[in-house]
Amino acid sequence: MNFIETVAGQIAAHPDTPLVTEVHGQTLVPAEGRVLADLIGRARRFLRDRGVKPGDRVVLVAPNSIRWVAVDLAILFEGAVVVPLYARQDPRELGEITLHCKPALLVCVDAELAATLQGLHGDVPSAVFAELFAPEPVHDAPVARSERDPVTVVYTSGTSGVPKGVVLTVANVDYMLPQTRDALAAMMGPRDGADRVFHYLPFCFAGSRIVLWTCLFRGNGIHVSTDLENLVTELGRVDPHYFLNVPMLLERIKNGVDAQIRKRPVPVQWLYSRGHRAFVSMDGASRPRKRDRLVVALAKRVIYDKVRERIGPSLECLICGSAPLGEDTQRWFAMLGIPVYQVYGLTETTAIVTMDVPPRVVPGRVGPALEGVELRLMDGELQVRGPNVFAEYLFAPDETEKAFQDGWFRTGDQAEVDATGNWRIVGRVKNLLVPSSGHNVAPEPIEQKLVETLEGVDAAVLVGHGRPWLAAILSGNVDAHGLADAIQAVNEELPHYRRVRKWIVADEPFTPENGLLTANRKLKRAAIEAAYADRIDRLYA
Repeated sequence: MNFIETVAGQIAAHPDTPLVTEVHGQTLVPAEGRVLADLIGRARRFLRDRGVKPGDRVVLVAPNSIRWVAVDLAILFEGAVVVPLYARQDPRELGEITLHCKPALLVCVDAELAATLQGLHGDVPSAVFAELFAPEPVHDAPVARSERDPVTVVYTSGTSGVPKGVVLTVANVDYMLPQTRDALAAMMGPRDGADRVFHYLPFCFAGSRIVLWTCLFRGNGIHVSTDLENLVTELGRVDPHYFLNVPMLLERIKNGVDAQIRKRPVPVQWLYSRGHRAFVSMDGASRPRKRDRLVVALAKRVIYDKVRERIGPSLECLICGSAPLGEDTQRWFAMLGIPVYQVYGLTETTAIVTMDVPPRVVPGRVGPALEGVELRLMDGELQVRGPNVFAEYLFAPDETEKAFQDGWFRTGDQAEVDATGNWRIVGRVKNLLVPSSGHNVAPEPIEQKLVETLEGVDAAVLVGHGRPWLAAILSGNVDAHGLADAIQAVNEELPHYRRVRKWIVADEPFTPENGLLTANRKLKRAAIEAAYADRIDRLYA
């Protein structure tokens, strides 16, 4: 039985269980198994009537919702291939990707989005959600597939060039979902009842899709954010046990708490910082000092427990992917009693390569390889071989060939591994900066330190390739007061060739809407450097 058949069976077996719940502020809108099955059946009928056949590609452009999930599953149940795209992406990029993947149908959330894309996708027939859910439902079993059949084409985020369509197969997902199911069981431990899972990242990306499919594979519900501007309210309403994150959100939470503590009386500030230093000193120590234990215990009772309650009283852990999380941030959450488990992977590896395994969690590392996945370092680059590795890039045989070396997928990431097999991701090979001094500098660790240290900074981009020294572009609600001293404090821990000599404060935050971040909050370095090219040149003039 493949994962699609398993999900269909779980939906049928849970007619009264809310399997997908939309979160609208304080209001929850659930779709029980029978409701989800009805929506899937209606969309399947529509797809058949429109002539969609097994193996056809169907583009899905819509924000996360119950109906998004229903359309995704309807396409899968009909034997077709889902091509999910980010609804808030530049329409021209959406049009280019749609034309590239040659779909049988383009499905949009509403007529407004369809009209926006009109003329950008050639003669591709289109439909909107209202049409898909109008017909009477069908309730056939999912169409049979072989292991090698594609189930989805997920386009890469384009951080390092033109997005490529990653073809994932039945076999890829059949391997991954039992891995994530068992990992969650290890992270969460035994429980009476279902996990409360919250999700805010777009389902069109591989990691988010695996979260969704894992929940349905387990017969467990998922709560779906509908307003990224209202996350605090939504999280408070759901009170989840865990949810998937990107580093930027966790760093923003930490920096926000730090800013609030600076407004409190001096004794509170002292206890907060002294407790943090004591916790760091205790971390990994075989015999922690008694005074450190006492300080941490006092800070926990007076401050840390209250902070944890505000972040999420029922949180048992957080899961973080997309980019490496800084050691300080991961350790800070552990100090509050909220372990953060890191996951590393790429779209091409069905989202996951390594995953933290409690209790063997080391801040700054991303855990060991999944069972059955092989890793190696070749000239400093991490390479992967295993059942999670994708089949091909759609209509790009040359790009597919370049992505492999002797049967190993080339991740493009610099990495290192300790004696226990626990990996650390150092940075991207293509992001490596080589100043005129000739030193090789991975920008990511320095950028992480700047974000963790500088007040109000949400993102930092290091520049200086071929230049005499390094500079940084800083984004966020940056507090200029004390900025020079804070950067100097970071520099003191670095060798001379890795120090930040000058900096630019960005005119506006980096966001997906202005094209400087991907939808899952990764830096679009080329776009950022192009946007600030004149100011960068003036720094070095």
